[in-house]
Amino acid sequence: MKFEPLKKLSPILRNSTIIGSDARILRKIKRTITILLSLIILHVLAMMGFESLSLWQAVWLTLTTITTVGYGDLSAQTMAGQASTMVLIFLAAITLVTFLVRDYVDYRIARNERIRSGLWDWNMENHILIINAPKYNADQFFLRLVTQIREDEDYTDVNILLLNTLYSDGLPAQLKDQGVRHVFGSGNNDYDLIRAEATRAKHILVLAQDEYHADSDSISFDIAYRLSELHLGHLTLVECVDDNNRKRMFDLEMKSILRPIRSYPEILVRAMDAPGSEVVIEDMFTRKDDHPERYSIWLEGEMWADVVACMLKAGVGTPMAFINKEGEITVHPKGDAHVHAQSLIILVKSDVVPTQEDVTNAFQNAFQKPLLDASQ
Repeated sequence: MKFEPLKKLSPILRNSTIIGSDARILRKIKRTITILLSLIILHVLAMMGFESLSLWQAVWLTLTTITTVGYGDLSAQTMAGQASTMVLIFLAAITLVTFLVRDYVDYRIARNERIRSGLWDWNMENHILIINAPKYNADQFFLRLVTQIREDEDYTDVNILLLNTLYSDGLPAQLKDQGVRHVFGSGNNDYDLIRAEATRAKHILVLAQDEYHADSDSISFDIAYRLSELHLGHLTLVECVDDNNRKRMFDLEMKSILRPIRSYPEILVRAMDAPGSEVVIEDMFTRKDDHPERYSIWLEGEMWADVVACMLKAGVGTPMAFINKEGEITVHPKGDAHVHAQSLIILVKSDVVPTQEDVTNAFQNAFQKPLLDASQ
């Protein structure tokens, strides 16, 4: 059976055609097996009656004949036995075996086509379900997202299932190599959520279809509402384009709600693994509450923990990184590291931004020594 002509049809019509073909072939196989077993039983009884063979001998003769092996150790001798073999085996059973092999091959082809088109029911459990697909560069986004998931030791071998209508012609090879599977469907369809085993998932990610348009939030909200009705809100991370829509989703008791940032799919992984961390990361992308600032400060081997402590005690902010004298940036060094730096990156409050003098005074008061100017 060939499916090339189906490519000319729309995805939904093509998918329904594939499912119908699959079901018809399976019914044919079951019917053929039933008839074949009936012929085998009749031939066994005929050999026992006409040839006076034992049950085992009759079964042996029937199977060696129907598979055209024919060892020759047993054969029908009477005219009635030979006639039964010709009618039941030569004319009927062997032909049915040929049909059965052909139908089985067609069924395997149809099964592979269903898997490729996202119509196969995977029967997954404790998997990561990702609903929707980005409008732009979806392949690259999913590859980076899956790569980040796989780098976490807890999710190295976890099953990842995509639920969207993007890959009606099959997943890219790179995603399949990463163990990703696909279900063709929509998150705002209850039947598709059942096929994707949403109730048995370990984590559920609802992506914004278009990260540049707030209209995507209506689709995400509908999906979130359906998941909330299934009592899956505590497992669900939802992307929200417009911050004004966040409250509606919070009311559904979603696990996390975050802004779509396609360049950094790692944020989704952090939110999944450490709920709340996405708020910290998002905060760094804006100046709304906090933001990082760079301050010139010359450090000559001071312990990083002491530097952080003095800035916090002075109310300056939280040092996050330092730039050494060669211009290299080190983020979040160990507390016992002795730092040689020309500048600090400090997370400060946006409403009260410390001046360079504030940072200098905080250091001098803590270490009781004059501070060299980094520009010298």
